[in-house]
Amino acid sequence: MATWSNLNLQNSSSPLMEQLIFFHDHTLMILLMITILVSYIMTMLFFNSYTNRFLLEGQTIEIIWTILPAITLIFIALPSLRLLYLLDESMNPTHY
Repeated sequence: MATWSNLNLQNSSSPLMEQLIFFHDHTLMILLMITILVSYIMTMLFFNSYTNRFLLEGQTIEIIWTILPAITLIFIALPSLRLLYLLDESMNPTHY
């Protein structure tokens, strides 16, 4: 129930909707971590005056920025697939 100090949406009425809310929170936390990491790296690069002489031959950094997004997508895709199969199992949502 909404009060003056708590004007939020209603609580979920089904376990599937609760799982959708959990997945939404999970994805937003991943996006928040990515945003914080990128903004930290950009700020440090902006205020840093050092240069790396081995930067042009960086196979290690290329491997890192190829593998890291793939791992991030796996962390988002696995709960999403689980939720998709849970939603698909409900035969007829109009009947209880």
